[in-house]
Amino acid sequence: MLGFVLTLAVLAGTTTSFGQEAPDCDPDNGGLVLPEGFCALVVADDVGRARHLVVTETGDIYIALRGRRNGDGGGVLALRDGDGDGKADTRWRHDDDRGGTGIGIFEGYLYYGRDDAVLRFPMREGELAPAGEPETVVSGLPADRSHRAKSLAFGTDGALYVNVGSPSNSCQEEDRTPGSTGRDPCPELETHAGIWRFDGRATGQGQDDGTRFATGLRNTVALAWNPADERLYGVVHGRDQLHQNWSGMFTEEQSAENPSEEFIRISESGVYSWPYCIHVRERGGLILAPEYGGDGQTEGRCAGHQGPILAFPGHWGPNALLFYMGDQFPDRYRGGAFVAFHGSWNREPLPQQGYNVVFVPFRDGEPVRDFEVFADGFAGDEPGPRTASHRPSGLAMGPDGSLYVSDDSGGRIWRILHR
Repeated sequence: MLGFVLTLAVLAGTTTSFGQEAPDCDPDNGGLVLPEGFCALVVADDVGRARHLVVTETGDIYIALRGRRNGDGGGVLALRDGDGDGKADTRWRHDDDRGGTGIGIFEGYLYYGRDDAVLRFPMREGELAPAGEPETVVSGLPADRSHRAKSLAFGTDGALYVNVGSPSNSCQEEDRTPGSTGRDPCPELETHAGIWRFDGRATGQGQDDGTRFATGLRNTVALAWNPADERLYGVVHGRDQLHQNWSGMFTEEQSAENPSEEFIRISESGVYSWPYCIHVRERGGLILAPEYGGDGQTEGRCAGHQGPILAFPGHWGPNALLFYMGDQFPDRYRGGAFVAFHGSWNREPLPQQGYNVVFVPFRDGEPVRDFEVFADGFAGDEPGPRTASHRPSGLAMGPDGSLYVSDDSGGRIWRILHR
């Protein structure tokens, strides 16, 4: 099912009144807990399963909608604040029952990362609705089983980078089965668990027309180009079930904390650690995965794999990455990285964690300190995949340097400002 829907206003010929004065924040910051000097407002609520988002130079917001497994509610949603009060009052929507995650704007086109393809819409200056039906940039991308989200990033050379996640947990002979050994070499790496590079200006491409830019990355939903050093970065979803599958080797607590969610500088032809290795945060390095003969201590073949530039706690679920290049926030934030964590489902017997946005200070392309929690309070009183009120999923910077955050649980969009 494909279609276009216009709501709340006639769009043809309208312009955005994106004023110079910032709108008032909500008295309760939309439920968020923020550092001193920051405040937030809810731009829109109940918009659906909002994944990644992008904000134009005029303040219009475009959101990729995940949709439900029953085929309801996927596609692209656009929001416009016509009167400058900070609240969206005009919407445009493109329905797509397959749903998606990635979204971006490049050279006059709006790009949408569906689970099995990348589409693009021609945009019209001053108008919220694109000029017509979408073109297919890349089709036939793997969308089997798990980790189907296609996040997008654009390089300064016009390259389009696309995440293709693994369909399994750890490439076992029998997926998620206690004691099952790993397939060696892992055949998934040929077409999954990596980043593919395509021509961002061309249409009609398939996966074979692209290049496997990097491999050994289980599922890089949080993917971004860093304008400061013109390099690609990602924060990778780590594997699950160390204790459940290897109870004699890992305790429940060790399984809750490990492996790390890895912040990776992604190099061309880079070979990273999945599925052969796991990163242990307290140890600060890689060890051999139990599926490949590891004993919970041995480094083995992992000595040849590149590790992360920073490690986050296990199972937090990194879903978005943004390098802040604005000037509204204090100077210490410029050039640093924000990461949105979707939240854990598998940290028992420890409390579920994540459900926040963190900040990592950068200098000369390197983190200079450990991460700090920047925005919290999304989940409410009961953090958990089925109990959380909201789950951060996307990040974008507005033209004035505001930070926008999306949520694919409650369907809320926040705008965070510094006063």
